[in-house]
Amino acid sequence: MSDLSLIRNFSIIAHIDHGKSTLADRLLEHTGAISKREMRDQFLDDMDLEREMGITIKANRATVFHELEGRRYMLNLLDTPGHVDFHYEVSRALAACEGVLLLVDATQGVQAQTVANAYMAIEAGLEIVLVINKVDLPSAHPEDTALEAEQVIGVDAASSVFVSAKTGVGIDELLDTVCRRIPPPKGDLTAPLRALLYDAKPDPHRGVIVHVRVFDGTVKRGDKIRMMGTGSDHIVTEVGKYCPKPQVVPQLGAGEVGYIVAGIKTLADVNIGDTITHVSRPTDKPLPGYKPPKQMVFCDFYPGPGTTTEELREAMEKLFLNDSSFTYETVSSDALGIGFRCGFLGLLHMRIIQERLERESDVNIVQTAPTVSFELLMKNGEVRHISSPSELPDMTTIEEIREPMIKAAMIVPADCVGTVMTLSMERRGTHRKTEYLSPTRVMLTYEFPLAEIIYDFYDKLKSCTKGYGTVDYEVTHFRADDLVKLDILVNAIKVDALSVIVHRDKAPYRGRRLCERLRKEIPRHQFEIPLQAAIGGKIIARETIKAFRKDVTAKCYGGDITRKRKLLEKQKEGKKRMKMVGSVEIPQQAFISILDPDAE
Repeated sequence: MSDLSLIRNFSIIAHIDHGKSTLADRLLEHTGAISKREMRDQFLDDMDLEREMGITIKANRATVFHELEGRRYMLNLLDTPGHVDFHYEVSRALAACEGVLLLVDATQGVQAQTVANAYMAIEAGLEIVLVINKVDLPSAHPEDTALEAEQVIGVDAASSVFVSAKTGVGIDELLDTVCRRIPPPKGDLTAPLRALLYDAKPDPHRGVIVHVRVFDGTVKRGDKIRMMGTGSDHIVTEVGKYCPKPQVVPQLGAGEVGYIVAGIKTLADVNIGDTITHVSRPTDKPLPGYKPPKQMVFCDFYPGPGTTTEELREAMEKLFLNDSSFTYETVSSDALGIGFRCGFLGLLHMRIIQERLERESDVNIVQTAPTVSFELLMKNGEVRHISSPSELPDMTTIEEIREPMIKAAMIVPADCVGTVMTLSMERRGTHRKTEYLSPTRVMLTYEFPLAEIIYDFYDKLKSCTKGYGTVDYEVTHFRADDLVKLDILVNAIKVDALSVIVHRDKAPYRGRRLCERLRKEIPRHQFEIPLQAAIGGKIIARETIKAFRKDVTAKCYGGDITRKRKLLEKQKEGKKRMKMVGSVEIPQQAFISILDPDAE
């Protein structure tokens, strides 16, 4: 489109479950992009897992058209995830936009991620249109919600749009508002090509399809393009838009969002955030791009029953082509053999990767307890990062162990503040500030060690706030503390996969709970199995799994007592020998039990 004043690029951002994907469905339907017959819920969520879990995992895009006052506007819509683990997907989408629809549920009000996403849009200098959703529900308070958003975020409540994404109420007014309030993109069609590569998707037949937002110039089929970050050159074989199905177009011009196919072989050849330009007439000023996503949660995946290490490696490689935001490297364990240490953006991201591996590649996985990365200050002044307790060097060489700290914003009902503060103190939280959003809702800001909240903090918060509490967090820095490595010994053999790094004050309790849970999970053997928790050479907790008992003297019904003694001695020798050569089978459930240190 040559007239930039008729283009609008915008994103939908909101807290999880506030109706982003449903609103995207209604926008597609009302602009005639899809017919009633083609319509299905969560139309843009094309992954089976997204549809099953009812969440958006990958940001999706669609181009629609809307008529207002005799002018035909091109609207480029980006639907983003709401979960805290996928913050980086939201930031990538915002870099391709001039405005956002900030969606707030009229029954729940402003939530933790509503605030976080709004600040992200404000920092990016985008126009914010406040949209109050679910106004059709009996418990909705649209006006109060708009005033609360004005108080917390600073957006104008008077200019908010009330809609029901489910029934379609207010959608036409919202489309008009998008055309009037979101500014058109700036750009020069005659300047050298500058396009931001904000996402990529592998296609088995055409190579990697790159999703771009063009800032200057134009790109069409046959152009020779260069990725400025990698320096690789490619020839464009197709350019198009998602309307919402792929549709080939003659060219993409400044201000437009679309896709480019250029025979790129793998996702490893593509850098998200790279600038694309022409080989013959390159731009001298690349776009700022993005910070690469930072993995914060780590765990090991080992092949389970019926799966080989090679099959698991192939499954990892295949998934990495589709989602390069997780990392993996080969590790080996005496207890579990050869596996992979994987890094994730958060716990939900970890569960999704595991689910996708098992579902898409049909592999069985044994997964160890998740840990966070730690920063070590060595005695020689070197700073080192480790992602697993097994990587911890000799403690005499370490000056201090630093753990990642987060700033968490929790929005909770006012009558639950006391219980939430108690929970936060148990998790080594430091109170920073308390803000009253309304007479019934409070925002608490705390600083926590990330390791204390990755297990079950969210579930506990939901329990003590009757389901109304929400949390959003960001990693801020690393802080030194009195941290120790807690080793678990099964039958006097250290199992690396069960080691954890914990605060010294919590080590005895954690070690005791761990041994108790392992005693329940590991089946009994023909010999006695000691389970021990140790810090260095000091045992701090112990449990024993009793051996199976067989009465070998049952058939010995008479005669001298020495006959019975002889049989019992023989049994004792056999058990001793078995203990020396017998290996203890540790089921996957034993590893999962460490995930939930507080469960009874």
